[in-house]
Amino acid sequence: MKFGYLLVLFLILNFGGLAIGSWLMGEGPSSNWYMNLNKASWTPPGWVFGAAWTLIMFCFSIYLTYFFKTEVSNFKIGLFVVLWLLNVSWNYFFFNQQQVLFALFVIITLTLLILFLTLFYVQQFKAKQLLLLPYAIWLLIASSLNAYVYFYN
Repeated sequence: MKFGYLLVLFLILNFGGLAIGSWLMGEGPSSNWYMNLNKASWTPPGWVFGAAWTLIMFCFSIYLTYFFKTEVSNFKIGLFVVLWLLNVSWNYFFFNQQQVLFALFVIITLTLLILFLTLFYVQQFKAKQLLLLPYAIWLLIASSLNAYVYFYN
């Protein structure tokens, strides 16, 4: 498959995942439940989340295009599906169901898988691995925010 087609496919899948995740979170950050939580002092303003996820999904889509252009395997497809499901489901568990501990488990698993992807394929993709850096950094921040909510509420 050509690079451009793969890129469009991953842009649709990743931004579609963001849209589904947003839909699944219900009232999300504007809910009374979230507004009344004791949040970490390093919690960024709301607009940062949208900007961060937009950058992350652009970079991740470009990365995935290279990742799948070299070789398509059941392992790679399975890894992508698991990453996609974890990313989408975190919104549901955290905001909609208010299952903070389970959401923490989900986001830590997602973070570990992104770190695995970053480290395991570094020799094969070299500088292209930097495309995963925004995702990994954001997940570390988001995990700390989720953990704070769990431990201090």
